[in-house]
Amino acid sequence: MLIEQLSPKDGALPGELLTELTALYASNREFHALSGDFPDPDDIRPEQVAVALADELANPDTEVLLARSEGRLVAIAITLAHHPDPADPDPWIGLLMVDASLHGQGHGRRLATHVENHFRKSGHPALRLAVLQNNPRALTFWTTLGYKVIAHRPDLQHNRPCTVLRKELPPWSE
Repeated sequence: MLIEQLSPKDGALPGELLTELTALYASNREFHALSGDFPDPDDIRPEQVAVALADELANPDTEVLLARSEGRLVAIAITLAHHPDPADPDPWIGLLMVDASLHGQGHGRRLATHVENHFRKSGHPALRLAVLQNNPRALTFWTTLGYKVIAHRPDLQHNRPCTVLRKELPPWSE
């Protein structure tokens, strides 16, 4: 798996990449129906994906990672180095989404491990994320990877009920 950081050119995403990203987002209709992130989960448009990613990239602490396998975009991860709550010391995974046609092939696990190792190398002792309470498949995925439930609370942006998880990251050693 090849993982690269998303870097817009002159503030915009190249058309071919935006088409790939839109297909990846659209493949996850079930998630978008749960999250409400797009007005119509059956009609996710490139301009909507571009706006969503531009909003993420407007925060200098956010990193968007793209995962490819055999040249194909298979997953995206959005991380946040610092949570808006200053009392929260951990970085966060804001989104990890795998092309729905490729679920169960290990792409999500490999991308999550990459993110964990990135933050471990940076000296962070733990990593957090939130799962929508109405998304038991995601909760199972993350708990299988060793994340532990630490709280239940609404998310900051949309006030949706979420389960907050945290994973201890052992110190990095080469």
